[in-house]
Amino acid sequence: MRTFVSTSTTAKPSLLILLSASFALFLTAQPARAAGLQNPAGPSPISAYMAYNPTQQSYPTPRKVSYSASTSVTETLDTTSVSPETLGDLLMLREQYLAAIQAYQHAPQNSAVVCNKIGIAYQHMYALDFAKLQYEKALSINPRYSEAINNLGTVYYGEQNYHKAEKYYLKAIRLNHKNASFYSNLGTAYFADHQYKRGLKAYRKAFKIDPYVFIGDSFARVEEMGAEGEQMELDYTFAQLYAQAGMKDAAIHYLRLAFMAGFNNRKKLMEDKAFAKILHTPEFQLLLTEEHIIKPGETEQSLVLPSRQTPR
Repeated sequence: MRTFVSTSTTAKPSLLILLSASFALFLTAQPARAAGLQNPAGPSPISAYMAYNPTQQSYPTPRKVSYSASTSVTETLDTTSVSPETLGDLLMLREQYLAAIQAYQHAPQNSAVVCNKIGIAYQHMYALDFAKLQYEKALSINPRYSEAINNLGTVYYGEQNYHKAEKYYLKAIRLNHKNASFYSNLGTAYFADHQYKRGLKAYRKAFKIDPYVFIGDSFARVEEMGAEGEQMELDYTFAQLYAQAGMKDAAIHYLRLAFMAGFNNRKKLMEDKAFAKILHTPEFQLLLTEEHIIKPGETEQSLVLPSRQTPR
């Protein structure tokens, strides 16, 4: 399942986890997300997205520090002209997590933000125990640091302790109810725990805050393990949400992923009013043809939705 990790500030696709962090990177969020739409999901069966929400952040005068980093980094980055934390952020963007940790270790270690970022780097390397220690250290410095609380929840989610993950996500939401990734992670934990109605409610809340929350950045992907059936349900749910919002491309993308994960319920699809806005578009009909839901050349009239829904 996909999970989002935070900071302050596919072979087959999978469920969603978002890590939270704010990195001092001069990025534009929407174009990155739009690019992520091309392949938002990682390898099967479940992957975790770490959604970095870049914010501009002021830093003290950069200190000149030497770092142990790969040749490609030292050749392209002036490591003496940026602060240790900023260098760590840049290395994270390049997916050079060990080098990022080394850079962050030269930053002030009494900073909850820095500890949180180190935890994220460890989590990218699947070192959950080390990540957990860093998130806990961040919370010992700032117990109300919602991003670290969310990220600690993703560790428990990775350990398949869904109830404990839900507890931390809810705590993060109480501290910051405007963060879409917290609700998305909560929805993912509910889906993994087979609480589909609660999961859908959490996803709708996340979508209302940020329609792009489920479209993760490719550089921030982490794999998890989970059931293929859960992936199918999740992708179908995403398709419903985007279709209802009139976001045709995203809806068709996730519906295609649902088919890839094993969805084959023609009756459910054709009676689902969530797809009414895009039902007769050429792109939607092409997908139905590709998945053998309709025959080539079948007319739109044959796809009219019934007036009453069949209970599901």
